[in-house]
Amino acid sequence: MDWRDMPSLSSLRAFSAVAECLSYSAAGRSLNVSHAAISQQMRTLEAFLGVRLVVREGRGVALTMEGRELARSLNDGFSTIRRAVDALSRADATRPVHVTMTPAFAVSWLMPRIAEFRHRHPDIELMLNPTAELVDFSPGGVDIAIRFGDGRWPGLESEPLLLTNFVIVAATSLVGTEPFPDPARIYEFPWLQEYGTNELALWLDRQGVVSKRNLNVLHLPGHMMLDGLMRGEGVTATARAFIEPEIQSGLLRVLFEDVRDGSGYHIVTQPGVQRASVKAFVGWLRGHKETLSIPAKGGDRPDF
Repeated sequence: MDWRDMPSLSSLRAFSAVAECLSYSAAGRSLNVSHAAISQQMRTLEAFLGVRLVVREGRGVALTMEGRELARSLNDGFSTIRRAVDALSRADATRPVHVTMTPAFAVSWLMPRIAEFRHRHPDIELMLNPTAELVDFSPGGVDIAIRFGDGRWPGLESEPLLLTNFVIVAATSLVGTEPFPDPARIYEFPWLQEYGTNELALWLDRQGVVSKRNLNVLHLPGHMMLDGLMRGEGVTATARAFIEPEIQSGLLRVLFEDVRDGSGYHIVTQPGVQRASVKAFVGWLRGHKETLSIPAKGGDRPDF
């Protein structure tokens, strides 16, 4: 379709309102615009078509033969559009809220709290996708992502949810209590790594540490990684917020800690108007904002 051969939608909508109300003033009120705006749209449309669509009649207007013909066609067309919009709106309103987050975050933070949201909003269906992969936003896909970082993701909106330091940590039973000043010593121990992540190796690269031996790495889901950490099965990298009680009790030992302002988990969404159900979940998340950026006490090297 060549849209240059079509009058503007705003002028067609104005005429349709005039045809329904038979009054410029009433049509303006129905569209929340002025009488003058309706009059201007009508002049533009008649000039484009080259025919009169309305004539004055008493205190209102009447449709010409051409006006009645156009009004019938527009009524059919706008009714079809209205049905399609209503159908899509209902489908979108009932679509589950799709939330993605890391498995570790899901197990350690979200699942212990999710019953509260379901109690408050029993009519909202959730689709939780725990994955270490960076899932892209797409129409009809992910609504909300909970991501770890500094909150800067181009083209997306984000706000802090859980600010926390990132730590290299192990069970005290595995690494002991002696000073641990050299990052290269981590190679002496087995590693636990969440599927799809490589945080520990990336951190060692930033320290300029190069392995001289084959690594003993076990890749596993986030909840299993945390369980293995508690049992002393390896060194790992994780958010301090998830293991703070175990650190304070002495079960776990912070070997190195990343102290950075604004670092932690963020609520990430696409710009624009959100569905009511998405707004409800984001609002619930906001009510649980936390900050746990504790300066390293037990770590042998607090900054990295």
